[in-house]
Amino acid sequence: MQFDSLDDISGFCRDLPTGDAHSADAAARRQQMLTKPPGSLGRLEELAIWLARWQACEIPRLDRVTIAVFAGNHGVAARGVSAYPQAVTEQMVANFAAGGAAINQIARLAGAELKVVPIELDRPTRDFTVAPAMDADEFLRAVDVGYRTVPEDADLLVVGEMGIANTTTAAMLCAALLGGGAARWAGRGTGVDDAGLARKRAAVETALDFHRAISSDPLGVATALGGRELAAIAGAVLAARRHQIPVLLDGFVATAAVVPLARLRAGMLDHCRAGHVSAESAHRALLAELGLDPLLDLDMRLGEASGAGVAILLLRAALACHAGMATFAEAGVSGADE
Repeated sequence: MQFDSLDDISGFCRDLPTGDAHSADAAARRQQMLTKPPGSLGRLEELAIWLARWQACEIPRLDRVTIAVFAGNHGVAARGVSAYPQAVTEQMVANFAAGGAAINQIARLAGAELKVVPIELDRPTRDFTVAPAMDADEFLRAVDVGYRTVPEDADLLVVGEMGIANTTTAAMLCAALLGGGAARWAGRGTGVDDAGLARKRAAVETALDFHRAISSDPLGVATALGGRELAAIAGAVLAARRHQIPVLLDGFVATAAVVPLARLRAGMLDHCRAGHVSAESAHRALLAELGLDPLLDLDMRLGEASGAGVAILLLRAALACHAGMATFAEAGVSGADE
């Protein structure tokens, strides 16, 4: 799929699959027949049914799990909004490639293929306090990178990111599209001190005022106030929806990346679940805004798909029970009505 304009993305979002209700119903019926009281596995049951809906089969699989981590650099970093220099983005990408990061260990344990996709790290977006971060062509190229990263035959997609100053960018998107200003959305990110937090919030407020004319245009906001790795996450989530692939979102940044999509169409994130709620202060509020109930709450705030990567193991537990448990009839166990 190639998007030649922002309008192409809007049109694409109006004509997307809604999952297979027949498979979801069949999975729900199977849950009622397994050797357990109905509902006794709690959210594990709901997760199995959700996977069945989007994989269009009563007993889904997790044979081909892809973790996509997108990396980008941000012009607003020059405003002193991060505790780390921008060079860390590229250094961490090298660490991913060498297998030394947390996500490498989690992906291996979870049986997932890890794809790390740096996007023009030598060319940061522009500082959105004084100019649009990207023009439409730059945004569309990043969306395309994300879209093309997703294998059409994946059973599950997990999305995450790496990018110094990207919690500022995520806060920017939330403030512009959901309201509430910098105080609601801009937290300490990588651990900025009080002065750094003040600079971060000042940058968001300045940019809100500078770009006020586009606040009602979700894709315009994503272009002028976003980042390349966030645009790529949005593109990957669009590809997953087209191919009916369920998605686990990682933390605050990965969730903020899909806010523009949620503003384009109700139900746009039905194929997504929040892998976890991060310790970044605004993530819980953002999940509530989007109606996403996180699977895990482990006080994590690393990014790089680490929290959602751990949640893969939860999905594997849900499917192990869904596929492997005996029914009452198979086990010769009397059901509740007998």
